[in-house]
Amino acid sequence: YKAKGRDSREKMKKEMEHGCAVFLLAEITGKLVGSVLATHDGRKGWINRVAVLPEYRNQGIATLLVEEAEQRFYNLGIEIIACLIEGWNKTSLEIFPKLGYKKFEDINYFTKRKYPGV
Repeated sequence: YKAKGRDSREKMKKEMEHGCAVFLLAEITGKLVGSVLATHDGRKGWINRVAVLPEYRNQGIATLLVEEAEQRFYNLGIEIIACLIEGWNKTSLEIFPKLGYKKFEDINYFTKRKYPGV
């Protein structure tokens, strides 16, 4: 999580207000231990961010968060769900195939950013 640019509090709040975002939290005895941010465009869902505190990893929390986001999309009639994972994120690269996601080796991802840090 980067607390600036597109992940700033203001931008996240605005995204959640649009109605196309699913933002779920995992708590254990009142302590926030994980979250997922997922968005959709009406036809495809995207898992944008998954985070679990290090001391709570490997307990199935990320799996539960992703599966709940998926179910919310299915309830909206969205049948395709995708995620983009950067190469350094080894944990996510291991988790998503276990959740049934297929990796496409031949996809090239391009972005254009209005300014650095977005």
